[in-house]
Amino acid sequence: MKRARQKVVVENEAPQTSQKSKKQKTCLYGSVFGESNLHASMDWGGLPHHVILRIFQFLPLVDRARASSVCRRWNEIFHIPDLWRRFEFELSQPATSYLKSTHPDLIQQIIKRHADHLQYVSFKVDSSTESAEAACDILSQLVNCSIKTLGLISTAKPSFMNVSKAHFASALTVVFVNSKSLSSIKIDDTPLDDPSLKVLVANNSDTLKLLKMSSCPHVSPAGILCVADQCHGLKELALNYYILSDELLLALSSEKHVDLEHLRIDVVSENPGQVQFHTIKKQSWDAFVKHSPKVNIVMYFFLYEEEFDAFFREETPVTHLYFGRAVSKAMLGRIGMNCPRLIELVVCANGLQPLDDELIRIAERCKNLTAMGLGECEVTCRGFIEFVKMCGGRLTQLSIMEEVLIPDSDYSLDRLHLEVSKHLGRMWFPDMMPTW
Repeated sequence: MKRARQKVVVENEAPQTSQKSKKQKTCLYGSVFGESNLHASMDWGGLPHHVILRIFQFLPLVDRARASSVCRRWNEIFHIPDLWRRFEFELSQPATSYLKSTHPDLIQQIIKRHADHLQYVSFKVDSSTESAEAACDILSQLVNCSIKTLGLISTAKPSFMNVSKAHFASALTVVFVNSKSLSSIKIDDTPLDDPSLKVLVANNSDTLKLLKMSSCPHVSPAGILCVADQCHGLKELALNYYILSDELLLALSSEKHVDLEHLRIDVVSENPGQVQFHTIKKQSWDAFVKHSPKVNIVMYFFLYEEEFDAFFREETPVTHLYFGRAVSKAMLGRIGMNCPRLIELVVCANGLQPLDDELIRIAERCKNLTAMGLGECEVTCRGFIEFVKMCGGRLTQLSIMEEVLIPDSDYSLDRLHLEVSKHLGRMWFPDMMPTW
């Protein structure tokens, strides 16, 4: 009987203890936050202004529009200018694209109520002409705007290149004329032309700092010279190699220009043998670097091996080199001889001939080299360790696929990573190819 009573007592006390614990927790929360604040936190309309604004900034446009119907206060915040200074229009055709397109009704609402608030605007379109034309239609409506940054992004070609030049130029002119504070423009792969650049310069010469317009076949060297002559605040410029000329480099080197900080040059060939690439004189490069001694000169190469003849036969002040296709041993040898300012080198592919001598020459001559990447190439473990030893701890980035390295009688792959780590002053391993 005693055992039974004890058991009953224990069974009856357990719920009481649980209730007491719950009461204590409630009192504790109430003492810390206050009961009124605890209840208020359940009222979404009572959230602080900056919290609601932050929520909206993380939401896609469609979800943001839906959230605006939660209550009157959320709807008011949905329309405040801070939320519409930075915006990306996504335009695509459902049948041909994976992109989720911005709803036309929302676009019209944005243009009607927030055109004068938009400052950082980009358009992301798929490969369809319809999407590019829709982007031009929106640009044409941005009359009451003060855009600072404009980007036209094509997820695939041809997109904007299929739009008529007149339609595209007319749409851009609206933005160039009405936005008096454009500082950054990225309009690659578009039918931009020289007259459009003149309109840009006439209205934004005092504010333009960055201009990216690679693969714009209707722009001539004269159009770039117009920008170089009048946009004295220009800091970054990206263009195709076919536009680059001795005259342009000399114009960028004149006393009236501020120093360029970044010059990107895309060297692209779609069909081997159909483009004859010209050579830039060493004197032109020297004048440019003398005027802008800290400039980064970045070159992206998408050429076939037989098309490299015009490059790096003389000293060239390039700082960053990226080869998206195979490049010959001879070409890499020229880089080691004639690119003393080189900071970063990435080689996508080379072939099946070890690059030991070429890498060692690059390590000897390119004293500023801090980053190296090798893809489908070959180098012996002995040669690679010699290269790393000569560069030492200044190699802050070293990305080499494991299959690039050829074991030899002196070094296995296991020993190699220890030796390389020792010379770099940090733990290093070769990169592994994905297994899928």
